[in-house]
Amino acid sequence: MPLGARQIAYFSAAYRYENALLCRLPGAVQNPHDAEHTMDHLHPKNAFEIIQESPNTLLIDCRTSVEFFYVGHPTDAINIEWNTAPDFEVNPHFADEVLRMAGRKDRPIILICRSGKRSVDAGLELEKHGFTNVSNVLEGFEGELDTDHHRGNLGGWRKHGLPWRQV
Repeated sequence: MPLGARQIAYFSAAYRYENALLCRLPGAVQNPHDAEHTMDHLHPKNAFEIIQESPNTLLIDCRTSVEFFYVGHPTDAINIEWNTAPDFEVNPHFADEVLRMAGRKDRPIILICRSGKRSVDAGLELEKHGFTNVSNVLEGFEGELDTDHHRGNLGGWRKHGLPWRQV
């Protein structure tokens, strides 16, 4: 059975996420084509500590607004969708919307999504548009699927007991 566009997009994002992690291992060789990309990948607790120590840091939740409001989101996060409903298309105005909220391209930005994969793509897009201080939250808000295909049991912002809210 051929893969649909959503599955291809998901597997592509998962590949970039895994590659980003591998490049962060001690002794790993960076891809020379990725030299301009300097995105940091943070454990949820490290991301929270950075936000507490540097209130100027902008925490952007790049999930859909439905996920943001109904699943929940980190306290004080701003929602700017990377993919938009109903077709999950990439938001062509994402970088412009982030700049509008950030005010400048060197402001520290931490991106979070459901599991830490979409936010990698969103971060790469921001770097492509000249943003210079972009980080990604590993594990995202809900973490990976467990053996029962449930999220929130293996990791993520919520699992680590960090502040969040739900509307």
